[in-house]
Amino acid sequence: MVFTNGCFDLLHPGHIRGFELARQMGDALIVGLNSDASVRQLKGPTRPVIPEQERAEILSALESVDAVVIFDELTPREVISQLLPDVLVKGGDWPGDQIVGREEVEAAGGRVVSIPLIPGYSTTAILKKIRESCEPSRVNEKPQTEEKRASRADS
Repeated sequence: MVFTNGCFDLLHPGHIRGFELARQMGDALIVGLNSDASVRQLKGPTRPVIPEQERAEILSALESVDAVVIFDELTPREVISQLLPDVLVKGGDWPGDQIVGREEVEAAGGRVVSIPLIPGYSTTAILKKIRESCEPSRVNEKPQTEEKRASRADS
């Protein structure tokens, strides 16, 4: 059994590809999902954007995900200690020595795998783009027609 975890607030192709890669490492992929309370503590009061039950439903619908476990703690250490997966998978943004659950998994004979991040995909970047597009100066802008743009360019 393979285990990975995260907030997975706004799912993007980088997450999907990571799940697919993790699933290939074993006969089942269990995803540990930070609860809403946990995400708020980790990411701030405006997160998560998507409630935990909806995030869990979305993850469960993915072909590569066999089960989702929601946890309230800041880290998945307790869940990992209970499940003791054969493979613990984390994204390459986590240094190997800082992967939570590493000691427990390795002590039980399992292995820890760090998978590379897919460049160009980031929940933080998506949220930043959304916020910028909703800035008052942009929201109140009236779209210009081609004629107005052309006449301004000629002036």
